[in-house]
Amino acid sequence: MGALDLRGVAKSFGKTPVIKGVDLSVADGEFVVFVGPSGCGKSTLLRMIAGLEDVTTGTVFLDGQDVTNLAPAKRGIAMVFQTYALYPHLTVRDNMGLALKQAGVSRAEIARDVGRASAMLALDPYLDRRPVELSGGQRQRVAIGRAIVRTPRLFLFDEPLSNLDAALRVATRIEIARLHRELGATMIYVTHDQVEAMTLADRIVVLRAGEVEQVGRPMDLYNDPANTFVAGFIGSPRMNFLKGAALGEQADTLGIRPEHLAIARGPGPIPGTVSHVEKLGGETLVYVRTEPHGLLTVRLFGEHDFAVDEAVGLSPDGARAFRFDAAGRRLR
Repeated sequence: MGALDLRGVAKSFGKTPVIKGVDLSVADGEFVVFVGPSGCGKSTLLRMIAGLEDVTTGTVFLDGQDVTNLAPAKRGIAMVFQTYALYPHLTVRDNMGLALKQAGVSRAEIARDVGRASAMLALDPYLDRRPVELSGGQRQRVAIGRAIVRTPRLFLFDEPLSNLDAALRVATRIEIARLHRELGATMIYVTHDQVEAMTLADRIVVLRAGEVEQVGRPMDLYNDPANTFVAGFIGSPRMNFLKGAALGEQADTLGIRPEHLAIARGPGPIPGTVSHVEKLGGETLVYVRTEPHGLLTVRLFGEHDFAVDEAVGLSPDGARAFRFDAAGRRLR
């Protein structure tokens, strides 16, 4: 249970279109991530699925049922928000079981379901604490636990890790991936962080300005982007874009990943000057100012020493390059 179909779903605020006709199918048990820059419409699309935003045109189906005009509480959906949305006066136990209590579920069943979710999320030691006594990561786990106890058809996550520090984001991301494997539930997850998208998703939906740019498995998008937007958004550090004419290419733009750009001291096919070096231990990022391509990033594995203002030469691996036309579309 939890198969989702969006057919021509669009949303406008007044005369301003925000979502411009999205068609998407999500299989039962699939983990799909909506990703894109701020303002691309990914959270609005998620809220339309939840019923928190009206659909201007189009239809939302859940398990074959038209839920476009169904109230949020009747859709069998649980949503985890960025802000946790916990009741400060209630304990962890009561926050997690509140929806079941309001639904008239017996105390014994509530205790059983809260206990199961608490064990999955390692929250047993905190069940009698209130939110103010918890860390940010623990509060987010409580919010996830509150969703789990409802046994929804579909889980929705709206940038749930944005308020956590880097270490907690990684730990909670791993927990969400584990929960998906254990529950086998359908999950849709919104983020602007392409690293989260790459590491969590079965499939990624890349959005820009209310439209779907490309849908696919993480490594398919990385290795086979449809246009310069997807190529530049998926991958960290982002892809370099070089002027094709300056390299004797018929393509308007040549895209090359930082790991596929070789660097050497002295002259080379693309001469440049080191602008900045980031030594990260396991890898080194070298930023090189070039003409006419601008600032290019080279990713080297291991430790390397380059000095700022040092003259270097860059060599792109032509076999690993992506070619795009003047409109940014992929040339295949």
